[in-house]
Amino acid sequence: MSPLALAGRRAAGIVAIAAMLIGVLATGAQAAPTTGGTGDVWDSVSTSITPAPAPGQAQSQPGQNLVKKATIAFERTDAAKCPLTFKVHGFFEGLPQGAQTFQYRLTGTEEWKTVTVPADHGPVHSAVLETLSWDWETKERSVRIEINQPDGLQSNIFYYFKCGPAKGSDVAGTAAEDIPVTTMGGPLAELIADAQLEAVQALSGAEVALVSKRNILKGMNAGTVTFENLMSWQPYGHVVDVHSMTGAQLKSILAHANPTIGALTPSASMRYTLDQGKVTEITLNGAPVTDTQRIKIAANWILMGGWEGFPQWTGSQSVFKRGPDDTAALAGYLTHHSPVRAPGGDRVTIK
Repeated sequence: MSPLALAGRRAAGIVAIAAMLIGVLATGAQAAPTTGGTGDVWDSVSTSITPAPAPGQAQSQPGQNLVKKATIAFERTDAAKCPLTFKVHGFFEGLPQGAQTFQYRLTGTEEWKTVTVPADHGPVHSAVLETLSWDWETKERSVRIEINQPDGLQSNIFYYFKCGPAKGSDVAGTAAEDIPVTTMGGPLAELIADAQLEAVQALSGAEVALVSKRNILKGMNAGTVTFENLMSWQPYGHVVDVHSMTGAQLKSILAHANPTIGALTPSASMRYTLDQGKVTEITLNGAPVTDTQRIKIAANWILMGGWEGFPQWTGSQSVFKRGPDDTAALAGYLTHHSPVRAPGGDRVTIK
């Protein structure tokens, strides 16, 4: 064979090999599936099919902190408390204008996943990040995400203890001072109400949370707060739900306070006054509550059912039955806000 023919054959071979490589690369670049193992669709989220960028680099604009704040929320997808399937909702703030992509992963895992943000996104972009299933054998008790960008941004943590009890010496947070529970409820009841509202507000639109002191066994001491401490204060782990009722219905329930059962203690969004067994003043976010307005209220389902000394919430309407247990809600609040201080203990005035 002449040298010219041999060179031509070699060139043809190189072209063929290049074509095969292009075909392989094209196959590998197909869109990744957007469903999790349970078949639920992840809104605007897909598994990364390319090697993840080095830690500390955003996918679309390496070297920039695209997300200023990341928050996650828990949503049970069925009535079961365990085994259960639940969704992890993400809320992302501070994104630049225009279309963006960034990566996140569950803390403790290796796989980065991508959130695609449309050009017309608002001040807060939300997406369902994960659909997870836990059972009695799970070793997991909490979920947190981290964002793949230079500042190593992490979200809050949420806990769920119905499949795996709170574990002894693990630290949830710190108390800057003693936070007592009183005859009528007091500062610790107020703190727990704040925690329950925060745990369900983003997904339910709850406006206030109510807590009974009968679910609180003792006050919180200053210092490190362990899971063992949590279980000694609020051990029952009742799931937090949200119902709506009228202002008149709410006043009727609040009026049943007495030294034996205490008063229903609200989150910081509400204040009320009791005078001789009647609610004489009540405000929500500083505005007077009318008898006809409807209010979304978070509370554990035992309180709603009338088993903590207060009337059953007859006539209320279920809004959200997918929250975490109340012990877990307190754990998440402490982790996110520590060191916590004692609320004023003045949201309920009794004359």
